[in-house]
Amino acid sequence: MRQLGWCALFMPVCLLLTPATTRAQVSESYYKDKQIRMVIAGGVGGGYDLYARLLSQYMSRYIPGRPSIVNQNMPGGAGLTATNWGAKIAPKDGTAIVATYHVLLLEPLFGNPAAEYAPADLQWIGSMAKQQNVCITWHASRFKTIDDAKRDEVTVSATGTSGHTHIIPTMLNSILGTRFKVIAGYQTSESRLAVERGEVEGMCGMSWSTLKASSPDWVSGKRMNMLMQTGNAPHVDLPNVPLLLDFVKDANDRKVLSLIAAPDDMGRPFFMPPGTDPRLVAIIRDAFEKVMADPEFQAEAARRLLEIDPLTGAQLQTMIREAYQTSRPLIDRAKEFMR
Repeated sequence: MRQLGWCALFMPVCLLLTPATTRAQVSESYYKDKQIRMVIAGGVGGGYDLYARLLSQYMSRYIPGRPSIVNQNMPGGAGLTATNWGAKIAPKDGTAIVATYHVLLLEPLFGNPAAEYAPADLQWIGSMAKQQNVCITWHASRFKTIDDAKRDEVTVSATGTSGHTHIIPTMLNSILGTRFKVIAGYQTSESRLAVERGEVEGMCGMSWSTLKASSPDWVSGKRMNMLMQTGNAPHVDLPNVPLLLDFVKDANDRKVLSLIAAPDDMGRPFFMPPGTDPRLVAIIRDAFEKVMADPEFQAEAARRLLEIDPLTGAQLQTMIREAYQTSRPLIDRAKEFMR
């Protein structure tokens, strides 16, 4: 009876300390007959869209109450539209999940005024895979190496100024002296079509996993010249493609590139709005992790050529916190590169 009286006075604390089985029972009555919106920052047919829709297909079975999950594409601002919506406008009742672009996780650190969110405050659910970005040109292009891109102007397509397909070629121009000319404003799928149609020479900063999944004929038909890849080690598929770090010798510049590349390890992240009940966040995190371990899900991802290399929500929170502890001189240097 004394314990009951204590809980009556401190109900929020008691709820957080409630055993997991009881939390599951509470959530089942909460989520039953509800609908969760999976808001996708990219357009239909892009890599983030493919991953998010696959997650939605399996996730409901692991959420007590089996709510329906509806996918909603919200492209715009290279992912900023959906990410800002998730941080400021989305309902905080456990019915909103946002699939955001990994590159946006450092935008507030770099002082982008259009990034109206604090990544550390978002409720991270997890990431489905890391990302390794590549610079490519069409197989018929005369630009076949990074050295070729230093000698003459190379047009590349991009979605917006906050996306990797804009940031990476701009950064390469600053660091390596390449002459990429970024043509921004394409929708996700249109940026690839622009390469095929010859409107641009190629793309720089495109996820390798996205290319494999969305344009498998580019890979099987060897329709690309591979100029460079990001990351600290070559992708298993690309053992002979040079790393960006191979071209950079200065120690401080390499540290800056490691910071800029940090979102690549965060990959394909999902979050719930700040202020969402922690108990509901825990339920969705648990469902996410169970999906990642589901053999049927893994087989379907492999069939669709989607790489799965997940991170938990807790791991994402730690990585974001560490990135935001970077010294100001390195941050300023990174901003110079990205400018």
